[in-house]
Amino acid sequence: MRIPCMILVCVISCTPAAVSGEGFVLDIEGGGVMSGYNDVRIPGTTGTLFSLVDDLETDPAPYYRVRLSYAVAEKHTLSLLAAPLRLDADGIPDRPIIYEGETFGAGEPLEARYRFDSYRFTYRYLVYSSSRLRFGIGATAKIRDAAIRVEGAARSAEKKNTGLVPLLNFSLTYRFGPSLGILLEGDALAAPQGRAEDVLAAIFYEAGGRFTVRLGYRILEGGADNDEVYSFALLHYAALGVSFAF
Repeated sequence: MRIPCMILVCVISCTPAAVSGEGFVLDIEGGGVMSGYNDVRIPGTTGTLFSLVDDLETDPAPYYRVRLSYAVAEKHTLSLLAAPLRLDADGIPDRPIIYEGETFGAGEPLEARYRFDSYRFTYRYLVYSSSRLRFGIGATAKIRDAAIRVEGAARSAEKKNTGLVPLLNFSLTYRFGPSLGILLEGDALAAPQGRAEDVLAAIFYEAGGRFTVRLGYRILEGGADNDEVYSFALLHYAALGVSFAF
């Protein structure tokens, strides 16, 4: 994912421009992402617990997302989201690491790639709407296409994981005036097998016509803990987005 940091690309289930009536909205968000923590043990019961942040070093990276939404009579919004993600790490661990059946020795230089691609279909219903406040809730079907690859000088190992994850969706906007406001929205759910949260807090400005721009912070956190895989990550995003209604 060698994409210049200045390229903007996608997000949002429902920016203010997306809820003004019936029609399509193309939403683009991009910016930078950095790791808070990223802990891995694969297999989940016999592998070595190690960190892509502490045992290795993960560099900040650019990211992008693209969402196409369709609003029906203000109350109903359907959307499709594509959110690819790549993070690269490297380092020299001071202890052996057993990962996906391979043993990487202490002091061996390692490179790792964390891939977490997300594709989502969301339905949301507008529960409350006034001149200042709007609130909607719904559900998201998320396809997770993930992989973690570790590579040394003489060996490599990769664990792939693809699955369908149900999530709850929400969106809250509050306007300070005709064009300026704040937005809180995301997908989230927790269960005994794991959890997932993807939440954006942003300031938005309706630039005139059909354009809305926003600047904010996104947090992505979650993972799974079972016999096959233990993997939990916390990611911080600096997010700049634009949406266009048509």
